[in-house]
Amino acid sequence: MLRIKEKYQKEVAPKLKETFGYKNIMAVPRVKKITINTGFGKMIIGKTSEEQKKIIDNILNDLSLISGQKPSLTQAKKSIATFKIRKGMAIGAKVTLRERKMYDFLERLINTALPRSRDFRGIDPKSVDKEGNLTIAIKEQICFPEISPEKTRFLFGLEVTITSGARSKEEGLELLKQIGVPIKKAE
Repeated sequence: MLRIKEKYQKEVAPKLKETFGYKNIMAVPRVKKITINTGFGKMIIGKTSEEQKKIIDNILNDLSLISGQKPSLTQAKKSIATFKIRKGMAIGAKVTLRERKMYDFLERLINTALPRSRDFRGIDPKSVDKEGNLTIAIKEQICFPEISPEKTRFLFGLEVTITSGARSKEEGLELLKQIGVPIKKAE
């Protein structure tokens, strides 16, 4: 089985070039980056600072195991009294993957994590936006093989955004299908 980067270079790029009539190989769409983010604002509200630190550390640890890279915290831009959020408070974490780590993560996502997630029947084509970028919501981080469900103390959801260099939704969908992302057939 070819790895995703090799498969892209040997099979996918020439096929996309032929299908969409690109004159230059550099015009062919490719996966540029993958962004993984999570929000944990609900989990930490109403907790003591020690409990908040423990929750944040566990989430950051799980996210770094999943991505292979240290996540960065995202802070609240403004205070919202209704949600008990103060400006500058840590409410989420994100990781941006490029090149080798991106391809490694994409391979694990396609081959292990998505098939292991509950009730998975394929990704809806509506998840691809008009620029050809795919956004997937994953309900629990335990679908990744790096995370041990027995040792996990907090379950949290992730949002994975695969950013492509496509110019349209059709190009992006075709790229994702060709590299092996399990997209449902349109009804």
